[in-house]
Amino acid sequence: MKAAKLILEDGSEFAGWSFGKARAQAGEVVFTTGMAGYPQSLTDPSFRGQILVSTYPLVGNYGVPVKPKTGEPFFDELGVPIHFESECIQVAGFIVSEACEEPSHFASGARLSVWLEKNGVPGVFGIDTRALTCRLREHGVMMGKIVVENCRNVDIDSGYISHPVADVSPREVKVFSKRAHGAAAADSSSPKIVLIDCGAKANILRCLLNRGVEVIRVPWNHDLHGIDYDGVFLSNGPGDPKACGKTIAAMRRAFDKGKPIFGICLGHQIMALAAGADTYKLPYGHRGQNQPCVEVGTKKCYITSQNHGYAVRSDTLPKGWAPWFVNANDGTNEGIRSENGPFRAVQFHPEGCPGPRDTEFLIDDFVKQTILFKH
Repeated sequence: MKAAKLILEDGSEFAGWSFGKARAQAGEVVFTTGMAGYPQSLTDPSFRGQILVSTYPLVGNYGVPVKPKTGEPFFDELGVPIHFESECIQVAGFIVSEACEEPSHFASGARLSVWLEKNGVPGVFGIDTRALTCRLREHGVMMGKIVVENCRNVDIDSGYISHPVADVSPREVKVFSKRAHGAAAADSSSPKIVLIDCGAKANILRCLLNRGVEVIRVPWNHDLHGIDYDGVFLSNGPGDPKACGKTIAAMRRAFDKGKPIFGICLGHQIMALAAGADTYKLPYGHRGQNQPCVEVGTKKCYITSQNHGYAVRSDTLPKGWAPWFVNANDGTNEGIRSENGPFRAVQFHPEGCPGPRDTEFLIDDFVKQTILFKH
């Protein structure tokens, strides 16, 4: 067992022990308050390049749902990951208090440490994650690096990624339609939805396909020219939304067509920027599956899954746009909607994975809108 530590850019150090891949790695250090769902969180493209800290003290107790002999992920008939949110681990590193080495779950095919090592991802356990989280809450997220005994060191700045969306977005257009038992078959009457993939979680694709739509997945910088569609779905993704200038421009052109548009997470921020509003970086973000959001004008509060470090400034929304949801903890904007067209977006994740899917009805509403506009 090798000694390891996490060093933050402010010079503070947190000592522990290495698990996963024994190597140094830098990245932005963020924390998640989720109590479960680490396979989904670690494969979420929105965590690209970040060193993730789990506030829950025990991680790895139910193992990892991979093929036991090869450690490879499971895919459905369309090539969509079944248990993960992308094909591989997206985080730069993983920090936990205790890493369980004896998992117990019928679907477990590998220990967490083995899975991390296979993917080349370093982890550190034995760290006082409570003290680390308190520091990040007090001083904000910051760059940091994992250092492992007798392994080559790295500079903290080496973990900075200028455009993470470009890293995780697909390079080509791909069409998906599902004809599986228990799901409606996509045919000529089914709506065609463009999924602008800025780092989309796999469950977004699953949710759309299970509703019988045809999904046209395009890269983040696609201009949508030449594509026949009935609606646009703006996905989640990593980093600063202002770096997605081509996506913002495509949204402005899409507004002119008047067809339904729905965005989540980064897609929510991009829609706001396209409308003329502003975004800003939060001190430490919202990451976890227990964020309460209140629908504006009602007393309805939903517990939501979230993973973001930026937010929309509600007071910059132009005329014709209104706040839709707000965070019950800090009052930050959690949704916007247009008063002049079928354009809506939320900051949280209606598709969950991990976390509650209580707001998945918002995806239903969007699909119904596309069907109405198609006919």
